[in-house]
Amino acid sequence: MKRQFRFGIGITVILAAIIYFAIAGFQEGKAYYRTIDEVHALDPGADERLRVAGIVKPGSIVREGPTVAFTLAQDTTHTLAVHYAGSQPVPDTFKDGAEAIVEGYRKPDGSFEADHIQAKCASKYEAQYSKEAQHPSNVPMYGGSTDSTAASGY
Repeated sequence: MKRQFRFGIGITVILAAIIYFAIAGFQEGKAYYRTIDEVHALDPGADERLRVAGIVKPGSIVREGPTVAFTLAQDTTHTLAVHYAGSQPVPDTFKDGAEAIVEGYRKPDGSFEADHIQAKCASKYEAQYSKEAQHPSNVPMYGGSTDSTAASGY
């Protein structure tokens, strides 16, 4: 009976630890998406994890060792000062004028402490077409011609 009791306590401790880590992981992974306007309107004392998107303001990137400070802009009037000191390296596509998504917490002074950065530069991956080229969205399905000799090139 004593052995079964110790076994039961061990199982209970293990299950409690699993449940605790599952809840803690869920809370850490949960981030509310907000615009820069909404972040400015939040209560300065609010301590919620946020995800904010914007354009990296040209000339605002300052690198100091492993930390990066920059400004995100939503439009010409609304900006958000961001400080990143995360464990992951800054993406290669992170540069002036790039779209960026940051995750972290708003500090009481109104700035943003990011622990994760995603950057994208869609124009880098778009195909360049000459004036004579036909855009893929305008190409009829199956090569365009119903004539089998024209489609095969004979």
